[in-house]
Amino acid sequence: MKTDKNAPLASLMIATRESALALWQARHVRDRLQALYPETPVTLLGMTTQGDQILDRPLAAIGGKGLFIKELEVAMEEGRADLAVHSLKDVPMDMPAGFTLAAVAKREDPRDALVSSRYTALTQLPKGAVVGTSSLRREAQLRERYPHLAIEPLRGNVNTRLRKLDEGRYDAIILAAAGLIRLGFGARIAAFLDVEDSLPAVGQGALGLECRADRSDVIATLSPLVDAETLLAVSAERAFSRALGGSCQTPLAAHARREQNTLWLRALLADREGKEVMRGERRGEVATVADAETLGLALADEFMARGAQRLLPT
Repeated sequence: MKTDKNAPLASLMIATRESALALWQARHVRDRLQALYPETPVTLLGMTTQGDQILDRPLAAIGGKGLFIKELEVAMEEGRADLAVHSLKDVPMDMPAGFTLAAVAKREDPRDALVSSRYTALTQLPKGAVVGTSSLRREAQLRERYPHLAIEPLRGNVNTRLRKLDEGRYDAIILAAAGLIRLGFGARIAAFLDVEDSLPAVGQGALGLECRADRSDVIATLSPLVDAETLLAVSAERAFSRALGGSCQTPLAAHARREQNTLWLRALLADREGKEVMRGERRGEVATVADAETLGLALADEFMARGAQRLLPT
């Protein structure tokens, strides 16, 4: 194994889930790395995770989104892979010991999207209409604003979820716009949901590149893929979520947006039924990751001062 971080790696192996979206993301990173390092072969190691195998229960009931990355981390730990590519919203707020988030690539559209063949806005859905989502965050916000709708769980990869909609099991489904766009399903989007109506998940739309913390050679190799603006935004979001112990069992959302030298962070914490929803926002001048994390922590402190503990799992 090479230890000189300035020396080109002989090869790179990317561990990835085998869903269509995960493979798109891994191939996207592979192609960018291949363009940067044409002499270094970059290949994929496709894997099936526990999160992919258990489809009959909500994520919150089986251990959360960390189930999508454990097997990939084992491959890196054993030296079978050098890095893994994740949807950043699937990456736990606290990285496991021995691993690091080496790079955050440029963010795609972070919004949620309404997909339906019959309706072009949530306001058009009649009483009792069935809306599918796998997210407690989306469920809480839907129940708050549209209590007349029937919210049903929806698991599976993007293609599976679209198929279930087309089979008539749902009147509409809510998915991340980024995944639909990346897979070429942008035309299926009936409406983009404004962040005011559906605040996105922490890190939504961004790609996180994970590797072993002791692989300084891989970290250096991945550094050109870091998108500074995205990194600052997601650092604030993740700091907020980490401070509140955010997980799949918590209807929590956070979204940061750059406005000149200021970062605007909006966040939400709710109960699953959407009967109690706490919102807050904070703006601050942010130049470094530390600045961004300080902003996120400050907003988390504000939430705790307002009684956020009552909405967090005990």
